[in-house]
Amino acid sequence: MLIRIENLTKIYNLGKTIVEALRGITLEIEQGEYAAIMGPSGSGKSTLMHLLGCLDTPTTGKYYFEEKEISSLNDVELASLRNKKVGFVFQTFNLLPRLSAAQNVELPLVYGGTNSKLRREKAKAMLERVGLSERMNHRPNELSGGELQRVAVARALVNEPSIILADEPTGNLDSKTGAEIMKLFDTLATEGNTIVLVTHDPNVANHAKRMIQIIDGKVANEH
Repeated sequence: MLIRIENLTKIYNLGKTIVEALRGITLEIEQGEYAAIMGPSGSGKSTLMHLLGCLDTPTTGKYYFEEKEISSLNDVELASLRNKKVGFVFQTFNLLPRLSAAQNVELPLVYGGTNSKLRREKAKAMLERVGLSERMNHRPNELSGGELQRVAVARALVNEPSIILADEPTGNLDSKTGAEIMKLFDTLATEGNTIVLVTHDPNVANHAKRMIQIIDGKVANEH
């Protein structure tokens, strides 16, 4: 089992207001799954993604990633897990504007201590894989929205992670470009990558083989 979470809660204390973002979620995700976490704005789906990606910690409950309990890891071990085991794709791309496409893809390898020759080779291979071999020396301001998201996908893949987490991956794209990005995710899924999409868009969620609906911080249903 790649991911197992048991009775996970997340409570935010905002001054006098207490927000229960997650209210006891139990979930398993197997290696090679293509799943979508769906829900309206404020349902807790992005909070769940942040917990799955070890960007945040739960208030209560247990989270096992590849059989390791996350709460037992220190900050250095958590950072290493995030870098090597999780590939993130965000709605806003999160690329560094001064770096070329290839340099942006190399970043997880830089943090992981990979030597520069191997970094360049891996970044080039990943950009070819997402159809951007001609654009690898371009900076973000010279790329279209679809190309920016392809760079983000290449960056997510470069460490050959155990899971790819994509948060509203087509949210900043027009429908045609969004469909092209989803076709890319479909291809990655058929190649055996574990992918979890977080979205409010049924058209995006329908690409996944499993749908998990979150409402008011709980799993409402799944199929």
